[in-house]
Amino acid sequence: MGLFGKPYGEKYHTRAIEVNTYEYDEGRLAVEGCLKDHRFQAYHLETGEKRPPGIMHQMAIHLLVNKVTLVIEDLKVDMPVVPDGHCSEVLKFMEPVKGLRIAGGFTSKIKELVGGSKGCTHIIELLAEMSFSTIQGLIAYKQQGPLMSKSELIHIVENTCWAWRSEGPMIKWMKDQIEAEKKIL
Repeated sequence: MGLFGKPYGEKYHTRAIEVNTYEYDEGRLAVEGCLKDHRFQAYHLETGEKRPPGIMHQMAIHLLVNKVTLVIEDLKVDMPVVPDGHCSEVLKFMEPVKGLRIAGGFTSKIKELVGGSKGCTHIIELLAEMSFSTIQGLIAYKQQGPLMSKSELIHIVENTCWAWRSEGPMIKWMKDQIEAEKKIL
């Protein structure tokens, strides 16, 4: 049974996004993201050309991200499958992403720099998802070693979501703990 009690009909489209985080070297993480759009029925492009079912978009972004600052130090974008050869022309506009810090406002910033007619909506979506996943990957990396300090965790997660908002109970509790520890010392 499908959504709202009605059986599902024919499947037309699936979008899959996968993001993986790896240690690259002492100072950086490698973050790799892939977006893939799969069409399950034959379709027509805007030009009228009929296409068979299959992969319509396949794009990969590779980032090198500083473990301390969360600054994107390097990136590489691959677009092995796109519906039109013109799509790949956006690759020459990706340079401004280098040097951006993954933090609050990142998605707005990338939309401003490489969105709209200067870029590709699929690349923007993948970069945005990669930014969220980079935070999770960094935390997973840091939690492998000694317990992360509360101030370090606050630096990474503050204002990333409702639970971690500045005025919320989680951040307040952590800041209270930091103050209590200072009084003990």
